[in-house]
Amino acid sequence: MARGWTIPLLRSERSVSRFVLACMALGFIALIGSAGTAGWFVTRAQEHASWVEHTYEVERRVSQLRVLVERLEVSRRGYLLTRRPQTKDTFTASVKSEPILISELKRLTTDNPVEQQNILTIERLTIDHLRLLSRSMMLADRDPALAIAVFNHDQSLGVTRQLRETTQAMLDEENRLLQPRIAAQREAVRVLFYALAFSGALAVATAIFSILVLRRYTRNLVESRDEVQRLAEDLEDRVEERTRDLSRANEEIQRFAYIVSHDLRSPLVNVMGFTGELEAATGPLAKLVDKVEAEAPQLLDPEAATAAREDLPEAIGFIRTSTQKMDRLINAILRLSREGKRVLMPERLDISPLADAIVASLQHRLDEIGAEITVQPAMPSVVADRLAVEQMLSNLVENAVKYLKPGVPGRIAISATADRGRVDVAVADNGRGIDPRDHDRIFDLFRRSGMQDQPGEGIGLAHVRTLAYRLGGFVDCKSALGEGATFTLSLPVHPITQGPTP
Repeated sequence: MARGWTIPLLRSERSVSRFVLACMALGFIALIGSAGTAGWFVTRAQEHASWVEHTYEVERRVSQLRVLVERLEVSRRGYLLTRRPQTKDTFTASVKSEPILISELKRLTTDNPVEQQNILTIERLTIDHLRLLSRSMMLADRDPALAIAVFNHDQSLGVTRQLRETTQAMLDEENRLLQPRIAAQREAVRVLFYALAFSGALAVATAIFSILVLRRYTRNLVESRDEVQRLAEDLEDRVEERTRDLSRANEEIQRFAYIVSHDLRSPLVNVMGFTGELEAATGPLAKLVDKVEAEAPQLLDPEAATAAREDLPEAIGFIRTSTQKMDRLINAILRLSREGKRVLMPERLDISPLADAIVASLQHRLDEIGAEITVQPAMPSVVADRLAVEQMLSNLVENAVKYLKPGVPGRIAISATADRGRVDVAVADNGRGIDPRDHDRIFDLFRRSGMQDQPGEGIGLAHVRTLAYRLGGFVDCKSALGEGATFTLSLPVHPITQGPTP
C-alpha cells in the first residue's frame, strides 16, 4: 500500500515542479516583451519630440528671415538719409546673411512641399529685393538726390510686402503642423505611461502568482514529508535526513518569497539570486535521489529521478538565461531614459583626440584580430556635449570592429568634413556589410541585421541615433552586403538644443 501511494505522490510533485517552472518562465518572457514594448514607445516619444523641436526651429528661422528683410529695408533708408558707413556695413552684412538663412530654411523644410513652394517664392522675391536695394545704395554714393527720387518710385516696398506675406504664410503652415505634432507627442507619452503601467502590473502579477504557487508547492512538500514519515517508520534515520533536506529547501523557498514580496522594485535581481540558490540545491537533491534509488528503489519513480537529475537543472539554466537577457534589456532602457534626461553641457571639442582615445582603448582587440584603424588628423571641431559625442563615436567604432570579415585584414577609417555649419564624422570599414533593406531598421531599439553571431542586444545604434537627435544632428548608413559599411554622424558646429529632451 505504501509503495502504491508513493509513486502517484512523486508524480504529482514532478508535475507541480514543472508547472511552477513553466509559469515562471512564461512570466519572465512576458516581462521581457513588456520591456521591449516600453523601449519602443520611448523611441516613438522621442521621435515626436524631435518633430516638435523641428517645427519650432523652422519658425525661429522664418522669424529671423523676417527680421533680416526689415533690417535690409531700414539700413537702406538710413543710408539714403545719413550716408553713415556703419549703416552701409549693416546692410552689407545682412545681404551676406540672407542667402545662408534661406538655404537653411530650404534644408529644414525638404519634407514639406507647401513650404518648399514658399521658399521658391522667397528666393525669387529676394533676388528682386536685393536688386532694388543694391541699386539705391550705389546711387546713394554717386547722386544722393537721384537715389532718394528712385527710392520714392521703385517697387521695393511692394516686394517687401510680398516677402512679409510669404514668410507669414510659412509661419501659418508651421503653426498648422505644430498642433497635430504636439498632439501626437502627448499621445505617445500617454501610451508610454500605459505601457509602463502595464509592465509594472505584469511584474506584480508575476511575483504574486509565483508566491502563491511556491506556497502551494511548499505545502505539498510538507505533506509529502509527513506521509513518508508515517509510512516508513522503520526507515527513521533516512526520513530524518530527508526531512532536514526538505527543511532547507523550504527555508530557501520562503526566503525567495519574502524577497519577491518585499522588494517589487527589483524582482529580476531577486529571481536571479533565487535561481542561484536552486542551482546549488540540485546537488543535494540529486544525492538524495541516488540514495533512495540505492536503498529503497521501490519508493522512487524513474520520471521523478529524471526530473531531479535532468529537468530541474535544465529549467534552471533556461531561467538564468532569460533573466540575464531581461536584465540587459532593462538596463539598456534605463540607460536610454537617463540619457534623455541628462542636461547637455556643450563645449568646444576636437574630434581627432577623441577618436585617438577610442582607438587606443581598442588596441588590444585590434591586435588580436589583425585590424587597423586610421584617424584623419586635424579634423574639424564642434561645440557639443563631450560625453554624448564620445558615446556615439565609440559605439560606431566598436560596431565596425565587431562586424569585420573573418580572415580578411580589417581596415577602418575615421574622418570628418565641415560644410554649411555642420561637421560630418564618417566611420568606414571593409566588413561584412549590411543589406540595404536593413539600413533604417538597424537604428531601431532591439533590432539587428544579418547573422546573429556577435554578442549584443541591438542597443548601440539606437542609442547613437537618440543622442544625435538631442544634439541637433542625425546618423545614417551606406552599405551593401560584402562591401563594408560607412556610418556618418552629422552634427551642427554650434549646439541647437540644450538640456533634457521634453
